[in-house]
Amino acid sequence: GNALILTKRMADAYFTGSFKFLLVSSVPSESDLDTFDFRDDIANEVTGAGYTAGGVAATVTVGSVDTTNDRTPVTITDLTNAWTSSTISAVGGWLYKVVGSSATDQLVGFVDFGGTVTSTAGNYSVTFTAPLYVNG
Repeated sequence: GNALILTKRMADAYFTGSFKFLLVSSVPSESDLDTFDFRDDIANEVTGAGYTAGGVAATVTVGSVDTTNDRTPVTITDLTNAWTSSTISAVGGWLYKVVGSSATDQLVGFVDFGGTVTSTAGNYSVTFTAPLYVNG
């Protein structure tokens, strides 16, 4: 119904522009997940050879309304070999909307890798196994 039309319109409106994905060295607490809203809230971005602060560009696509589950899927394209010749260890990362600075870049969501993923003088990739959802 109308609520689903609104979620699709909201997703289409918000998920325009530029997005990035950055890697972190520790999983945020539940409190952090509830309160973090801008990129400058993140204090544990990884460092290492082949990694540039702020992360890499991410492609985000809004799907069709899922009327069975009352939601609109938003997918992130896999970051295949996003960091080359890199030495990085990360437990997850943040998707954020690029607005202009770390104080204004809007956090969208955290992706937990389920453990530490490491590259040593090699390629580092991130595979997204499920979409984000805008619920109706």
